[in-house]
Order: sequence, then C-alpha cells, then structure tokens
Amino acid sequence: MTNLLLVFSALLLLAVLVSALVHRTVLSTAALFLVGGFLLGQGVTDVLVLKPEDEIVNTLAELALFAVLFTDGMHAGWKEVRSAWRLPGRALAGGLPLTLLITAALAHYVVGLGWIESLLIGAVLAPTDPVFAAALIGNEKVPPRLRRLLNVESGINDGVALPFVIVFLAIAQGSDDLHIDELAVELSLGVVIGVVIPLAALALERTRWFAVSPKFEPLNALAIGMLVLAVAQATHGNLYLAAFAAGVTVATVGDHYKEQFEEFGELIAELFKLGALLVFGALLSPTFLGEVGWAGWVFAVLALVVARPVAIWVSFLRSKLTAREQAAAMWFGPKGFASVVYGLIVLESGIAAGDEIFHLVAATIALSILLHSSTDGLVARGFDNEREVPAWFDRDGDGDGDGETDDASPAEKTGPAAKTEPPEKSESSGSSKSR
Repeated sequence: MTNLLLVFSALLLLAVLVSALVHRTVLSTAALFLVGGFLLGQGVTDVLVLKPEDEIVNTLAELALFAVLFTDGMHAGWKEVRSAWRLPGRALAGGLPLTLLITAALAHYVVGLGWIESLLIGAVLAPTDPVFAAALIGNEKVPPRLRRLLNVESGINDGVALPFVIVFLAIAQGSDDLHIDELAVELSLGVVIGVVIPLAALALERTRWFAVSPKFEPLNALAIGMLVLAVAQATHGNLYLAAFAAGVTVATVGDHYKEQFEEFGELIAELFKLGALLVFGALLSPTFLGEVGWAGWVFAVLALVVARPVAIWVSFLRSKLTAREQAAAMWFGPKGFASVVYGLIVLESGIAAGDEIFHLVAATIALSILLHSSTDGLVARGFDNEREVPAWFDRDGDGDGDGETDDASPAEKTGPAAKTEPPEKSESSGSSKSR
C-alpha cells in the first residue's frame, strides 16, 4: 500500500508538471500511468506486486467506476441529450450494439469462446473513453459536431453497456446461479436509488428551511453521490446503475449544481481513473501478456481495427458526415477505464472463462490506450490543415447554410460567427453544396 501511494503521488506530480507539453507529443497522461504501472509491476522492477484478487484492486476499481459513471451520467441530462441527440443517438442505438455483436463474433471465431462468453466480452469492450482522444475533442479546428459526438457518446455508453454486462455475466454463471427475479430487483433498485435520492436532496434544498452557501455548492452533488453509493451498498442495489442514474437525475433536475460540480467532479473521477490505470498496468506483467497467446493478440487487433470501424460506418450511412469526420469517428473508439473494471468484475465472478476473458480484455485495452492516445493529435492536426471557410459556409451539410450542425449546443450556435450571416444565405448554401 505504501509503495502504491508513493508511486501514484510521484506519477501524478510528473503528469501535472508535463500536462502543458503532453498535447504536443504522442504521449498522454493515461498512457503514462499505464506504462508506469507496467514498468514498476511484477516481472519488471517488482516495485508494485499486485494480483487481481487483492482488496485494494477491487476497492479502487469499484470506487473509480462509481465516480466515472456518476460524472458520465451528468453528460446525459435532458439539456445535453436534447441539444445533441442525432449523431450520438446513432452511435449509441446502432454503433454500440453492432460493436458488441462484431466483437462477440471475433471472440467466438478467432479465440473459440462460447457464444455467451463472447457476447459478454463484446459488452465489456463496447464502451469508449474520451480521455484517449483528448487532443481531438479539445481541438477547436475539429468540427463541433464531431467533438460533441465523441464526447457525448463516450460519456453515456458506459452506462448503456452496463446492463448487457450484468445480464450476460449472470447467464454465463450458469442456470443454478441465474435468478432473473433477483437480478431484476438488483438492477431496478439501483435505478430507483439513483433517481429518488437526488430528487429528494434537490427538493429539500429548494425549501425555505435550507440554503446552500455558494462556497459549498460543488459539494452538494458530491454529497448526493456519496449517499447514493452508501445506500446502494447497504441495500444491495446495483452500484453502477445507481451512479449513472444519479448523475442523469442531477444533470436534469439540478442543472445549476451540475455546472458547479462539473470541474470538481471531473478531477475526482480523473484521480480515481489514473489510480486504477496504474494498478491495471501493474497487473500486466510480461508473464501475463505472454499468456494472451497469438490468437488473443489477433483478436485484440481486430477488435480495434474492425469491430468499431465497421459498426460506426454502418450506423452513419447517409449521415452527411464528411469522409474525414466519419474516419475519425470510426477510429476513435478507444477502450478505456469502464472496460478495465468490467473485466475485473468478470474475473471476480468465478466463471470458467473468466481468466481468459480478462486476458483478452486487458490485451485489447492496453493496445487501445497506446494506439489511440498516440494518434489523436495526428488526426486532430489533419483538421488544422483544412482550408478556412466563412462562418456561413454549409460545412455541416444539413442544408441550412449556417456552418453549424443541428446537433450543436445552443452555446455553439450563438457565438459571434452565428451572428454574421450573409444576406443571401440561400445562395451561399446552394453554392456550398455544389462543392
């Protein structure tokens, strides 16, 4: 424990010191912690000797995923979904299930897993993580609709994939252990806790008996999240569905507190994620990676270069995305933190294929972190080279000639550029289509 705290603190300090330089290179903070964990782990320098069944691994993973799903849920409030639902909706309703099915087919035919286990690994690897495409999402030269698509999709799909992981895992555990009624109660209770507690807390705050000091406003959402965590643990409601539902509820009903908590909450979630990635890297010993086998590495590569690209290509047919935008959306489906924890949950479940699934998941995530976090800057710079066009140019292809997608947020549509449309809008729009 002492070594873990020492290593995490040193890497965190290093990450802060080089944070302004990272975007100029192929490195990323997440990759720093992953590689740092590997180099300091068992079989390399033996500074961090950890096993998947260690309590610190499970506790850290559980808390980190709760924090991530709670903050991710805040990206799925009614305001965010209403302002940008078309493109993320396609990715979630079409891309995610197709990615799951294609990944499952690869696991079945390449590795030889049974269909239930294959569907389980497909669900584990379906979510994406925006951290490893940070240079793309944060580059203002990248079209707003593409940045919003990747950010909203990755913020929501962790919670969307979770029920599939739970159900397929329950089936994989065998008919003797599968109790549909108990599973339904656990899932439903998690959702109820995640909705009722935030509603009650925000309702109390609005009464004349209570008043929140501006200084403590960011802590309100944190207190709600901690209470949801405690109640879910005490009642055996599903912890992760409770977290996601609570985040959605706060973002929808307590929009003011969502804004106050956003930066603070993201930092908390980021700290947990980096700690979990450090631990995850320490688990990837050379022996562990060697046990993946050639078929496992082939699966890992195909899961990255086939499953997500094909699924997104099919989902965005006739979407009016440019070829460059669609290629970026197809490539940037990085496997991140949620998949790490889902993989650990599978390993802890005790199913026969649990160890093999964890090896496959770990190999895929490690490759994804290295590949996606080292190419986001290169792809983002490709958009920098695009010719500058007037604000009225119909770049989004939606036929309104405003140069902005209909999925853009109100803030993105009301900037200075939106106020300076040319008088002959229809003519300029028509000429842009001819290009």
